[in-house]
Amino acid sequence: MFVKICGITNEDDALLSVAMGADAVGFIFAPSTRQVAPQKVYDITRRLPPEILTVGVFRNEHPSRVIEIAHKAGLKAIQLHGRETPDQTKEIAGHFRWVIKAFASDDENLPHADRYGTDMLLLDAPSPGSGKVFDWSVAGDAPDSMKLILAGGLTPENVGNAVEEVRPWGVDVASGVEKEPGRKDPMKVKRFIENAKAHAIEQYRGDDNVPYDWDFE
Repeated sequence: MFVKICGITNEDDALLSVAMGADAVGFIFAPSTRQVAPQKVYDITRRLPPEILTVGVFRNEHPSRVIEIAHKAGLKAIQLHGRETPDQTKEIAGHFRWVIKAFASDDENLPHADRYGTDMLLLDAPSPGSGKVFDWSVAGDAPDSMKLILAGGLTPENVGNAVEEVRPWGVDVASGVEKEPGRKDPMKVKRFIENAKAHAIEQYRGDDNVPYDWDFE
């Protein structure tokens, strides 16, 4: 079970998330209360273990700008959280092996997500970043060939039910594990990761003692 802790704004929260068992940490470059500068992100990413997937979150940014900022920040992966076209997504995927294309649950393009040149799909609420839960059955509209990451209103309390119902490849959380915007709550992070992994279906269970090599695949 892939678990991403998003909206990281400081080194302590990044290291905390890693220590608690997160597979990925996300940094937001789009306008947000959790927006961070590329140099600050670089100072954080260079301190993280190589098995952690570091993800930059962008929304409606020009591909060349996404690529420039992500390289400056020392990121391994990109998450596109706007109305990016398949061509724009493919252009970015030509520079980064790991690209996550996000879709709102009411996006008419969700059934055609496999046309975007990446195999990782994030399903979010109609208002991304709102922290609101949506009808999880919508996940059935996503192409079966893609790795589905569920987001939108997840918390330590409901992530277990979400994993059992949707059976996603991974889960993503930001506000659901915060004590205030931009600051994580250690116990919430711990319980979220534990509950998500405890409810993972067998095909997504891995050996927790062997770190995943994102540079290898």
